[in-house]
Amino acid sequence: MSEGKHISVLLDECIENLNIRPDGIYVDGTMGMGGHSFQIASRLTTGRLICIDRDPVAIERAGKRLAPFGDLVTIVHGNFCDTSRILDDLEIRGVDGMLFDLGVSSPQLDEIERGFSYMGDAPLDMRMNSEDALKASDIVNTYTEDRLNRIFWDYGEERYARRISAAIVKYREKKPIETTLELVSIIRSALPAPALREKQHPAKRCFQAIRIAVNDELGAVAAMMETAPDKLNTGGRLCVISFHSLEDRIVKNGIAARENGCTCPREAPVCTCGFVKTLRSVSRKPILPTQEELENNPRSRSAKLRVAERV
Repeated sequence: MSEGKHISVLLDECIENLNIRPDGIYVDGTMGMGGHSFQIASRLTTGRLICIDRDPVAIERAGKRLAPFGDLVTIVHGNFCDTSRILDDLEIRGVDGMLFDLGVSSPQLDEIERGFSYMGDAPLDMRMNSEDALKASDIVNTYTEDRLNRIFWDYGEERYARRISAAIVKYREKKPIETTLELVSIIRSALPAPALREKQHPAKRCFQAIRIAVNDELGAVAAMMETAPDKLNTGGRLCVISFHSLEDRIVKNGIAARENGCTCPREAPVCTCGFVKTLRSVSRKPILPTQEELENNPRSRSAKLRVAERV
């Protein structure tokens, strides 16, 4: 069974920390091209792997890649924020490990027609699930200047958010913004000369921010951290790879809330708030890509893996 050429981020670290048992039940909540899923499934004998993805293209392609594993793998078209409900629908009460890779898959970035990339011209789309209603074009053409500013500032950490938002609103007074390169041109026009000379592409932060808004990525991460860990069996592992500081903060705080959530005063002799510890951090600091991985896959440079165990 060939794995293909797709490079999965922090693959070895994820597999090691999942502590995969041949008869265990596991979830890959963000299947993508199936790189992590392939490695998990290849370690199962009588176990089961539930693969979830919101992108129909990923479902089709990864489905072919994972087909040789037969009944060991169940693929579900859905959002990882609904992992708990999906497991209920499958009548699975508990699992031995969960993996969530919150990054955008390489095909979504590389296939220009999806509208995620600022490197080629395409309709402004950026939907991970083509069945969703909200597109990138809706955001840039209908959101108020203040709302655009908040998106660029909060989700993209774009220091020129206000200038870019104003430029977008001014431009769309003449005509709708329809394509990716049209938006790139507007962003460029709003930036001062020093910003245009930076190594990073001038549209990168805004495109990231719009993508997060279109797909409600932060809301999905928060919902997942609120409910999914409850489906872990005792000793089961939760592995989450994030690529954005806001995502990582949600994951970090979600683990901490289940690990150190007691609100009683320190001087209290016993806990009276009713807190029950459900997760234990396996590593206090996030696991980062090795130098070798960074050289082989530059897209992994902002990746952080956090691991927790059900207690």
